[in-house]
Amino acid sequence: MAVIPVDIAGRPYEVHVGSGLLPRLAEIAGPRLRKRRVPIVTDANVHAACASMVDAALAAAGHEAAWRVLPAGEASKSWNQLAATVDWLLAEEVERGDHIIALGGGVIGDLTGFAASILKRGCNFIQVPTSLLAQVDSSVGGKTAINTPAGKNLVGAFHQPALVLADLDLLNTLPRRELLAGYAEVVKYGLLGDARFFDWCVAHGAAMLAGDADLREQAVAHSVAAKAKIVKADERETLGLRALLNLGHTFGHALEAQTGFSDRLLHGEGVALGMILAARFSARRGLITAAAADRIAAHFADVGMASEIATLGLNCDGQALVAHMLHDKKMDAGTLPFVLMKDIGEAFLAKDVDLAEVATFLGDQLTR
Repeated sequence: MAVIPVDIAGRPYEVHVGSGLLPRLAEIAGPRLRKRRVPIVTDANVHAACASMVDAALAAAGHEAAWRVLPAGEASKSWNQLAATVDWLLAEEVERGDHIIALGGGVIGDLTGFAASILKRGCNFIQVPTSLLAQVDSSVGGKTAINTPAGKNLVGAFHQPALVLADLDLLNTLPRRELLAGYAEVVKYGLLGDARFFDWCVAHGAAMLAGDADLREQAVAHSVAAKAKIVKADERETLGLRALLNLGHTFGHALEAQTGFSDRLLHGEGVALGMILAARFSARRGLITAAAADRIAAHFADVGMASEIATLGLNCDGQALVAHMLHDKKMDAGTLPFVLMKDIGEAFLAKDVDLAEVATFLGDQLTR
């Protein structure tokens, strides 16, 4: 098992990465579980797969799970589900010193973390991420949010977890598509600041996805450590460093919005396409070679992911996709910063991007 510290000033915590952690939930969480009843927020798919294991783990330590089971999918990151979850937590008499458990992927982690941040002006929570995407990215760093009709993650708060338990055995339950979606966030850490890790992904990504346990631990632990370093330096994204973690997200969120934040395009699939678009747009501006951008696209294609937005069958033009970007939470005084690339492993924040140029570029990509 790897233990990665996240040294946030005033609120440090650990991320445990390894196999067999969920059956040891009560042991590792220890005194954080102060009461007999432990509030757990999850979704229907995860509950069906993990409830008996969690119930047994808690019962062995004298606890009982109090379950709130949400519908699986991005639609649960909503005002209605947030309000219902907060009401449920109040009914469970959760106190500020208690710990709510978020058992699930990014949707559950984001919703539960946000609920914890506003309940009684801030309660504790524990992330138990069950998807690859959540294990390597969304469970670490304290970004919590819900979606609104205007866009993705526009209402939320920075609220760090007290503990993160990433049980690699849970990855064995994921459909191939979900695993690939999470892999996009693994590759991101190579593209934004570590060319050697991107080379590692090219060399070992397929085997890791196929189930190699040692490679999975390496991928998750390395990704978490990379994110922890960035979050420590720029927790609230005020210095520009943490913004690099948004590589591919501005493009990707526009694609997600155009597809209605539905299962038609998973978040990680949007991020993968977004990183390809960021690389190609960077090449169009003469910042990165076309060969490097093609290498990025080729790697995603090699592992079985879409590498062209034309395959999505979107009934829109480039301007329609840019219109979604106008609601991006990074918009600042009418200007939208983009994370672009000077090379593989060398991302930077560009604040001089003309959205008309982006619309023309996206129009070309839609018919590529």
